[in-house]
Amino acid sequence: MTLSLKSSTAIAVLLTAMGTPVFADMEAATAFLDETIERSALTRTEQESEMQWFIDAAEPFRGMEISVVSETIPVHEYESTVLAPAFEAITGIRVTHDLIGEGDVVERLQTQMQSSENIYDAYVNDSDLIGTHWRYQQARSLTEWMAGEGASVTSPTLNLEDFIGLDFTTGPDGQLYQLPSQQFANLYWFRYDWFNDEKNMADFEAEYGYPLGVPVNWSAYEDIAAFFTGRDLSHMGIEEDIFGHMDYGKKDPSLGWRFTDAWMSMAGMGDVGEPNGLPVDEWGVRVNENSQPVGSCVARGGATNSPAAVYAIEKYVEWLTDYAPPAAAGMTFSESGPVPAQGNIAQQMFMYTTFVPSLVEPGIPVMNDDGTPRWRLAPSPHGVYWEDGMKIGYQDVGSWTILESTPVDRAQAAWLYAQFVTSMTVDVEKSHAGLTFIRESSIDHDSFTERAPLLGGLVEFYRSPARVQWSPTGTNIPDYPRLAQLWWQNIGDASSGALSAQEALNNLCEQQEDVLARLERAGVQGELGPVLNEERDEAYWLEQPGSPKPALENEDEEPMTVGYDELIQSWQQ
Repeated sequence: MTLSLKSSTAIAVLLTAMGTPVFADMEAATAFLDETIERSALTRTEQESEMQWFIDAAEPFRGMEISVVSETIPVHEYESTVLAPAFEAITGIRVTHDLIGEGDVVERLQTQMQSSENIYDAYVNDSDLIGTHWRYQQARSLTEWMAGEGASVTSPTLNLEDFIGLDFTTGPDGQLYQLPSQQFANLYWFRYDWFNDEKNMADFEAEYGYPLGVPVNWSAYEDIAAFFTGRDLSHMGIEEDIFGHMDYGKKDPSLGWRFTDAWMSMAGMGDVGEPNGLPVDEWGVRVNENSQPVGSCVARGGATNSPAAVYAIEKYVEWLTDYAPPAAAGMTFSESGPVPAQGNIAQQMFMYTTFVPSLVEPGIPVMNDDGTPRWRLAPSPHGVYWEDGMKIGYQDVGSWTILESTPVDRAQAAWLYAQFVTSMTVDVEKSHAGLTFIRESSIDHDSFTERAPLLGGLVEFYRSPARVQWSPTGTNIPDYPRLAQLWWQNIGDASSGALSAQEALNNLCEQQEDVLARLERAGVQGELGPVLNEERDEAYWLEQPGSPKPALENEDEEPMTVGYDELIQSWQQ
């Protein structure tokens, strides 16, 4: 879908770009509401009132040019190409909204934090950095900002209670450091039509002794992957080579996200706790009662190289090798995401729902002629070490972050833009464009009740109580940029076969502890920084309750599946 502003608003933006002054007023706002906002959680009168507030609050900043940045995904493309020009036409503040890779966003954020040079006036960066922002105190506390220097530019209709992801952007000190702009989860994806084909169902049950359905655990997922890989589906009119699994394995920064984005917690490596395991999280990092990191390796009470972690990596490598297309091993996150849309993948352990827009394009092999999908989304299955009360998936929460190094007036103008693109006036429309929900009012909007049958379970998931078990990286991670880069390099060694899973994870946990030790020595995070435990015999920690967990004698648990329609019905009840 091509996204663009029309008529009056677009003309206003064009005139501004040509150097012709545009008088920002309600006329531009009215054109924007008429031409772009077809659906909203607010009435038209409420929308106009909210737009009038933006016009008034922006008056001191008219003519100012600000720069913000986010990663390149559809929802941020909508912000950059549709909402930024509208904001300029309505407020007179010109916004350059850059779209770059996620790794580049983190790198520039890190550079600004280290140099105090104002590179961008605001960043949409993942809430995975909440532990970094809370400890370094280089991101403005939005709680303090809204009560102080940002009070005059904080919208009375911001309605923080309506946001669904504030738990992920709040530090242990109770301060809000980031404002969500988009959220997407990693969910189990499968071919609903293949799973409900009578021959496939009968053949699967005859071979495995239980019904073909949504896998509850990894044992069932593996059986389903084996069943479909190489299967002849000519009785369904399909002639392509079929694969029972999709993933990616290229030694690339995105390979790190593949694992820190909850794969280890799905396996059962960490502790019970929401939104993240405590005291050991899904990175295997343990914290003490003061939220200070104390170790990553089992010898210090961490779990990054624990038996559950080894199990997680071994299953990843095994499935990638045995059940995924051969090309998958050389793919990155962005290259692999659209592959299921090509029509020869039976299931994927986790599908980042940011790819859903590419999976609902008319005419592609995974769509019916009537516009309904041939696939569905469901909760991801869990590994043998998983237990009730643990998180079971990842939720990306790209959030507006304003650093202390940004001058106050530029921060105020950027805060206005951040609120505009997350406002209740625009959020339903933005949610339809990107399918990345941040507000309860948008999820519950009637237009999504109507569209739900076309989105394969996405709406049902976000309206379900299961949603709380999907969360981003939590506050155990004291320096996301430094620690995250260690993951893809070490996991890449396991993925390529250069090292065993145990060897790669031993290296990873030791390198994580090297970073923690440097932070401890530097004292840059004060009383919030790491205080490493003394090393002990691993047996001591493996005998303690919780994580790290000792190896199970049998890691092949009884496979379990559930009917998809039964699952959805349980959510609705």
